[in-house]
Amino acid sequence: MTRMPFLDRRALMAMMAKTGIGAGALAAWPALAAPWPRNIVADPRFADYPFALGVASGDPAPDGFVIWTRLCPRPAEQHYGMPRAPMVVSWEVAAEESFAVVLAKGEALASPELGHSVHVEVDGLSPDRVWFYRFRIAGQVSPVGRSRTLPLPGARVERLRFAVAGCQHYEHGHFTAWKHIAREPVDFIFHYGDYIYETNEKGAQTLTIQGHDFPRARKHNNDEPYSLDDYRQRYAQYKTDPDLQAAHHAAPFWVSFDDHEVDNDWADRWDQDGTPPEVFLYRRAAAFQAYYEHMPLRRASMPDGSRMRMHRNARYGDLVNAFVLDTRQYRSDQIGEAEKLPGGEKLAPMTPAAYDPARTMMGDAQEKWLFDGLADSTARWNLIAHQVMLMHLVGRGNGGAKGYNMDRWSGYMHSRRRLLSHIDKACPGNVVTVSGDAHRHYAGDVIQDEGAPGSKPAKIITSEFLGTSVSSGDDGMGELNTPQQLADNPALKATIDRRGYVLCDVGRDVWQAELKVIDKVSSPGGKLSTYASFAVERGDPGVKKA
Repeated sequence: MTRMPFLDRRALMAMMAKTGIGAGALAAWPALAAPWPRNIVADPRFADYPFALGVASGDPAPDGFVIWTRLCPRPAEQHYGMPRAPMVVSWEVAAEESFAVVLAKGEALASPELGHSVHVEVDGLSPDRVWFYRFRIAGQVSPVGRSRTLPLPGARVERLRFAVAGCQHYEHGHFTAWKHIAREPVDFIFHYGDYIYETNEKGAQTLTIQGHDFPRARKHNNDEPYSLDDYRQRYAQYKTDPDLQAAHHAAPFWVSFDDHEVDNDWADRWDQDGTPPEVFLYRRAAAFQAYYEHMPLRRASMPDGSRMRMHRNARYGDLVNAFVLDTRQYRSDQIGEAEKLPGGEKLAPMTPAAYDPARTMMGDAQEKWLFDGLADSTARWNLIAHQVMLMHLVGRGNGGAKGYNMDRWSGYMHSRRRLLSHIDKACPGNVVTVSGDAHRHYAGDVIQDEGAPGSKPAKIITSEFLGTSVSSGDDGMGELNTPQQLADNPALKATIDRRGYVLCDVGRDVWQAELKVIDKVSSPGGKLSTYASFAVERGDPGVKKA
């Protein structure tokens, strides 16, 4: 960081005490002597606004967070209007949106090797308060972002609010949900995945969803991505959406990828097309780099080829211990000859293979990390934030045949049983899970599977709120299939096929969740409403109507 020339140390200490910046930040103020590359552009010029993709923050800690931007003045062009050389971007953090007093600042390298993206790990700030940040280059100033530091791990916290959202298919509809999320007074946003869709509909004018045709709201600007440049172009198109930018500007994100950031239904080294694993890993490496370049992630998540560490946790004082999972990178391949359900879901009967102890959803190392974290947790609540449904729900295929989705935890029953048994033993009554991927809202109880047909359900272990999509599935079919799903699954309390998000409001003894829905995404201006509200009482797992 650069030294502030207009304040001496004593004045700076007084200002920091008044405005709330931590004393630890002072140690980080010596003059910066960065070893910049020799080919750096010393005096950059841009034909268009370089911050066209906005700004973002994420992975907050008690003393700071990551701030992100990517220089991209012409998102639709091949090289995005950027010279193929590195340049320096300056950044600032303040306690007020006016930036009357800049409390932290510095410079960061925007390198072409990382798509001219910038990831700054700001530290030395005071805990549990709102901060504002921005970037500068060549006389241009970025939009102002709003972020928040975590409370100290042992601090008493009375309330935590956050939103759960994902599955934002650009061609299926407008990102209206993000506009509404940006207006919610939340502490953070969990994006469960499918930030982009790799699919390409070859110029079709309509979408066929659940047997119904919908007009295409928008179109992707390139074919299915395979190379790094392909994925960069897809992200650049998504990132220009003003509603998505507004949400990133409003609050810090915890992000994780699902399948469409790489390829539909991929699992570990396998894709859906039977590509040789050693070849698919090249595509995964390109997709992972593009994902990192466009997300507010710490250096610890920088990909190493086709590997990328995404599971991590955060403590919100003594109230919530949050665990963000990665249920794609380490899982076994899907099993079964799956029948296509309306809407594109996969359905298959439960077979002995689904219970095979060799099959894993999280991998051994991540499972141990999660189990140890839950066992050691002293928070009043534990949050497991992941990608795909944990509830073991039966579905119906064409003709009414029953089956289970093998891309969810139902296809990995040994892992599911181990997780639920550990929750029941280590932290009974204070775990809530949130997930997505299914393009419908689901809220229900998570029970242990006994494996015997006709046996009584085991006790409720935890609860799940699965957020519907931001836009995937177009306007949706409302409550079509809802009565059948509720009748087939007693543990399920609500479901609807509309776009939207989940809003969680966590108190010390009650966890409340609202299923928010948008009436339309096929055109702008969709109206927001609450489809259903639920509560989970600490010590009494299970979903109750609020």
